[in-house]
Amino acid sequence: MPNIKSSKKAVKVTIKKTEENHELIRKVKNLIKSCEKAIASGDVKEASSIFKDFQKNIDKALQKGLIKENKVNREKQRLNAKIKNMK
Repeated sequence: MPNIKSSKKAVKVTIKKTEENHELIRKVKNLIKSCEKAIASGDVKEASSIFKDFQKNIDKALQKGLIKENKVNREKQRLNAKIKNMK
């Protein structure tokens, strides 16, 4: 453990930011799963609304540098193609 006050605070900040980043990544993964379930059940409206929320969150993760750009584009393209094939 650090002895200097600013170092102690830096540890707290790092822990908090790490937790927030993990939460965002979990949210993105859960949105992918829920969108896949909506696609499997054949609900176009629900899948497209989940996809919009997914896009917003995955772009936020990209801005923070949590997910690489190629993966973001690949995931978006795959889900969007599946939703378009449903119609």
